[in-house]
Amino acid sequence: MATALGNRTYQRKAFAKRISTHLAASLVVFCLLQIGIVAKTGGSLVLHLGVIVAIGGYAVAARGLERRWQLLERGGLPDSGLAVRFRRDVAQLWAASLLGALLWIPVAIIFRFLFG
Repeated sequence: MATALGNRTYQRKAFAKRISTHLAASLVVFCLLQIGIVAKTGGSLVLHLGVIVAIGGYAVAARGLERRWQLLERGGLPDSGLAVRFRRDVAQLWAASLLGALLWIPVAIIFRFLFG
C-alpha cells in the first residue's frame, strides 16, 4: 500500500518536473528561431530589442504555467485528469513557441519595407 501511494506521489511530482523540462526546451527553441529569423531578414537594432522583450514576456508566461502545475499537483485531481491537462498544455506551449517565433517574419518584412 505504501508503495502505491509513494508511486502516486512520485507520478504527480513528475508532471511539474516534465512541464518545466518542456518549458526550458521550448524557450530555447523560441529564442533560436527568433534570433535566426531576425538575423536572416536583416534585422536592425530595434528588431533585436523587440526579440529581447518577446523573450522576457515568454519567460514570465512560462513561470506562470510552472506555478499552475505546482498548484495542480497539490490539488485533488486524479492522475488521468492531470494527464489530459498536461498533454493539452504541452501542445499549446509548443504551438505558441513555434508560431510566436514565426510572427517575426511579417514584422521584419513590414519593418524593412517602412524603414529600408
